[in-house]
Parts: sequence; structure tokens; C-alpha cells
Amino acid sequence: MVRTTGSPAGGEETSGASTGGRDRLGWLREARLGMFIHWGLYSMPARHEWVKHAERLDDAAYDTYFEHFDPDLFDPEVWADHAARAGMKYVVITTKHHEGFCLWDSALTDYKATRAPAGRDLLRPMIEAFRAEGLRIGLYHSLLDWHHPEFPIDGMHPQRDDAGAIAAAKGRDVSKYADYLHGQVEELLTQFGRIDYMWFDFSYRQRVWGGKGRQDWRSEELLARVRELQPDVVVNDRLDVPGDVTTPEEYQPAAPMAGDDGLWEACQTLNGSWGYDRDNLNWKSPDMIVRMLVDGVSKGGNLLLNVGPNARGRLEPRAVPVLEAIGEWMTLHGRSIYRAGPSEFVPPADCRFTQRDDRLYVHLFAWPLGHLHLRGLAGKVRYAQLLHDGSEIRMQVIDPHEQAQNTKLGGVGEGTLTLTLPIQRPAVAVPVIELFLRQVR
Repeated sequence: MVRTTGSPAGGEETSGASTGGRDRLGWLREARLGMFIHWGLYSMPARHEWVKHAERLDDAAYDTYFEHFDPDLFDPEVWADHAARAGMKYVVITTKHHEGFCLWDSALTDYKATRAPAGRDLLRPMIEAFRAEGLRIGLYHSLLDWHHPEFPIDGMHPQRDDAGAIAAAKGRDVSKYADYLHGQVEELLTQFGRIDYMWFDFSYRQRVWGGKGRQDWRSEELLARVRELQPDVVVNDRLDVPGDVTTPEEYQPAAPMAGDDGLWEACQTLNGSWGYDRDNLNWKSPDMIVRMLVDGVSKGGNLLLNVGPNARGRLEPRAVPVLEAIGEWMTLHGRSIYRAGPSEFVPPADCRFTQRDDRLYVHLFAWPLGHLHLRGLAGKVRYAQLLHDGSEIRMQVIDPHEQAQNTKLGGVGEGTLTLTLPIQRPAVAVPVIELFLRQVR
């Protein structure tokens, strides 16, 4: 398989220099497909990244994972290669999840990879490997920290039902924790070159007792500092203050999430778990993921697709063939995704339109018998072809006033363009027809 091409969303720059007036969000809108990586101590129990919360584990119980974390097969260049071959144009890497364990050599804590048996910074080689493949760099950073001694226990905390732990934690000061949070974000934005995307997670003021939000994180101050350190960085919407990108999680929006000119990104798992989950069998098929990608782009959104490496540092083996299948489809159909977005034309049932300049792309979720009728496109298309092989699709405009007879098409409305399709569905996840419009819309 060859790497997909056609996107300008490269990641070769490493400085914090300003784009000098260019659209700060343009690269993300053009990239459309990215890789999310959830990796931390939770890869060892292999029971979901929220295992500490779900099983109400205290620090003493959870420390066994810290004491044994040694990913001896970790090779970020292999991860980056899989992402590039899958057609992904950016990556978002977990620096610290809610458990509080840091993948980089933070000066503010000993709860980090360099103090575990791993004995080394794991974040830097990931950034370098993905950057070398031309991917833009995003960093996920949890606003929560269940390990920090000043993080107050609340209804989301693993010790939420432990009366003794709650009593002992009454003197905790969230403002001191916020200092730590801000300090770590400053490390991330000053030690690793240009960062294209900061992906914070998450605020929950009204979800549980003691929930936390903008006042606890000092979000306005934090966001201002982020902008000061990296003026061109994209920031998501989970600081409980307005961000650049709306991030629906584990569902497909029925409509654009942020208005006609907004940018949104559906973050999705391969099997319902973000971290490595050994016994989880709810794997999405490549065809389903391609349809999710197409559906999102047709509504102006991106797909950030997650992988959860295991405790030895390898990508989940069941994820690899899925990534390869996505890459095969993107190799043939990438130009219907990169730099593409919604169209003002209305697609037929079981289809999605994406458009890029004077190219309109018809993605067929169901293969029709013989003909596809496109309303409102009569006289507006100069050529049509199947995208995967460049083979011509014949077109005709049927007079809606003529009476339909046995083998003569009828029942089409005024202004309808009819395409004649082969009986056999192309052997690709989602067939795409490329229409060359007579004028740029």
C-alpha cells in the first residue's frame, strides 16, 4: 500500500512562529482525518482507561501498574507509519490522562514515565516520529488528576464513596492544583517545538457533586497563556470556555455541530474503549468507519479515530488491519475527503455529498439498481466518473413530461441528472462518483 497524498496539512515546522495572517484553523479543516492515541498505566489492567474510577481503586492499589510499566516494544516510528498509511494528517497524543501519570519528563511531579521502569520520556519520541511523517501534532491533556494531592475528591473521583478518604481530603486546595495544571501545560508548549492542537479534557461542573469547570481550572487565564506561548495553536472546547473546535464524542451528529462556518471533530473509538481493553470485542468494521468519516465531512466535520496501544508499547493487533483498510480506501478516494466539505446540493437517499471547488463527490452508502437520479444537477455537470478507477459514468437528462413505458425511465423530476451505473458494485468500502461541475459553486 502507498501513502495517501493530496493534503497540505503537513507538520514539518517545529517553531512557535506565527502563521503571519493565514487561517489558523485552515489546516485542520483540510486534514479531515486524524489519529487519537490513548496510552498510559491503564494499558496494564487492560480494562478501559477509566479502570481506576470504575473499580474505585486508591493510589496504593493503582501503584502496582506504575511499578511495572515497562513498554519494551515501544516503537513510535511504527505507530507513525500506520497513521500515515491510513491517510491520517494529524495526531493527538495523551500526555496525561485522568489517572495523573505523565508520559514526559515533567519537572513538577515524580509520577511520570522517567521514574517508572520505562525509565525514559515517551512523549518526545512520539512527537518526533509523527512529525517526521508529516503529521500535525496535537497534545491531549487531562484537566483532572486523581493522583495529585491537591485535587479535591468529587463525584467523578475513584474515592467518591470512601468516607475516610473524603474526610482526609477536606483540606485540599484546587487553586494549588490549578497552579500545577498551568505549569504542566507551559512545559508542554515550550519544550516540544510547535504544537498545532491542544486537546483538553474535560469540564463537568453540573454532572456530579463537586464537579469542576472554568473557575477551578482558571480557564480564561490558562487559555490566554496557551495563546501567548503558541499563537497559532488550535484549542478544543472542553475548558468550559469557548474554543476553536466542537468535539462530539462517540456519536455521529445528525447536523453540523458549530454552524455553517464552524469546525467540529467527532472523536471515535475503534471498539468503545479509548485505552487498551483486551476483552472488548465491539470492533467497528472498516466500512462503518469510512461511512462515519464521509458522513462527518459531508457536514463539515473531522474524524479523530482512536487507537489504544498495549502495555508493551505495540498498537492493538486488531487495530492494524482496520487502519490498513482505511488507508486502502483513502488512497483511492482521498480527494473526496481532504480539503472537501459540505455541498449546497442535496444528495439522494443513502448518499452523502462532499465538495471541493468544482468537484462534487457522490458517496454511495447503498448501491442502486442501474441508475442514480440527482435532482437539481441537470446541465450543471460536464463529466462523471467512478473515483476509484477513473472509469466514465454516462449521464442523461430525462424529460419529466414524457410518459414512462416498460423499459423507458420515468418518475424523475424537473432538473434531474440521471447516471447509469454498472450492476456490479465496486469492491471498495464506499463507492464514490466524481462529478466535474460546469462552474465553481
